[in-house]
Amino acid sequence: MEKVEAELGRVALSVAGRDKGKYFLICGVLDERYVLIADGRFHKLGAPKKKNIRHLKLLKKTILANKLKNGLKIFDSELYKALKAFDNNDKKEE
Repeated sequence: MEKVEAELGRVALSVAGRDKGKYFLICGVLDERYVLIADGRFHKLGAPKKKNIRHLKLLKKTILANKLKNGLKIFDSELYKALKAFDNNDKKEE
């Protein structure tokens, strides 16, 4: 089983805390323990949430990674719509 690294654009599922069960985008890596996450609705890209990596399940999928790495503008609505697809996929599997 390959280890998934925390990187810009990686999709993560929160497994602990108040936001448990929600999908987020990693929009910043602070160090080996903490990342900045945003969902485009409650945690905007302008004010991301600091989260411990141990409280996240990192997925293999990346979204908007090229825009993040190149410093291009990403709108919160664009991020919210992209993450909503992951939430909808979960509900279909249940």
